[in-house]
Amino acid sequence: MLQKSTLEFLTQLRTNNNKTWFDAHRQEYQNARADFANFVDNIITEVSKKDHSIQHLKSKDCMFRINRDIRFSKNKEPYKTNFGAFLAAGGKKSPLAGYYFHLEPGLSFAGGGLWMPAAEPLQKVRQEIDYNLFDFKKIIKNKTFKEIYGELTAENGQKLTRVPKGYEADNPAAEYLKFKSFVVMKGISDAELTSENLTKNILKAFYTLQPLIYFLNEGINS
Repeated sequence: MLQKSTLEFLTQLRTNNNKTWFDAHRQEYQNARADFANFVDNIITEVSKKDHSIQHLKSKDCMFRINRDIRFSKNKEPYKTNFGAFLAAGGKKSPLAGYYFHLEPGLSFAGGGLWMPAAEPLQKVRQEIDYNLFDFKKIIKNKTFKEIYGELTAENGQKLTRVPKGYEADNPAAEYLKFKSFVVMKGISDAELTSENLTKNILKAFYTLQPLIYFLNEGINS
């Protein structure tokens, strides 16, 4: 589980998102980041027992910086109000599908997949789905998968309105070929974040996601 002080820091940062406040509370930030890093290291250790592709990772390889890139953003707040970690072979910058944990009071979630890949890997994944639609549907229609994640996320422009070029409109896989990302998410309440069941619940979510990760990466590496 995570410390309540970690959530409290992120909550306070949300309403004090400026360098002066952050500098004055840098020790609280370092404590919160260390708490999150320790949790991520534990998750890596457990998940890597079944997914050996991430067994070489450390939390520092997976965690994102708290500083925002504000160069091209209208929002000039200097800091993110969350901690995030992406677990995939190659770490947080990996082009492969992987597992993601997002810690943000009121908006936390576990999940993952393949988010907005470049044209070539996206084409390969679509080809994999076209060729192996039965296997793909077996994964995302699995009872436990649906109970935890529901459907693939199609918000924020992550799905085309038409079937991509190269495929017929009546292709049996048409609805899945429209996706530009292949991502699922399971919300996590603030109470759950500080519960002793947090690790168990996230591991269940990641283990359930594992077949989809393997399917997507097999397509990318083909």
